[in-house]
Amino acid sequence: MAASVFLTVNGCRHAITAAGNTPLLTILRNDLGLNGPKYGCGLGACGACTVLMDGKAARSCVVSLNAAAKCKNIVTLEGLSPDGSDPVQKAVVAAQAAQCGYCLNGMVMTLRAFLDANPHPDEDALKAALRYNLCRCGTHVEIMRAARIAAGLEKEDSGK
Repeated sequence: MAASVFLTVNGCRHAITAAGNTPLLTILRNDLGLNGPKYGCGLGACGACTVLMDGKAARSCVVSLNAAAKCKNIVTLEGLSPDGSDPVQKAVVAAQAAQCGYCLNGMVMTLRAFLDANPHPDEDALKAALRYNLCRCGTHVEIMRAARIAAGLEKEDSGK
């Protein structure tokens, strides 16, 4: 049964009418036209659909509309930094960390939440934070370089 709820996504309040068990990912992509979060596995296992819910990384494919409505603020890749000035986004560009780019939404959003909670991690902590985000085309080396740059562990121009 459809119900009306309000969601605050990227700073804008939206009235949504849908079944309470509708996945947040479906609402974001189909109703709000936000294409940052990707449909990967539909099981919360790959991370392609990651968004920030009240500052914490969440897999939007397994979050229901009812659960999302309890959140004060949802941020997608589009709302993170529309001009690309977020340090994580800049690091991804600097490290040329995109091959197909499908996983990048999840990598960026997970890393953003992690660095907000842990501003001075070591490399092992970065690896642990991203361990459940899957990249199927093998860009892991570049993604980890981007993570090190964003965390301040490596300079952009070091060429590593």
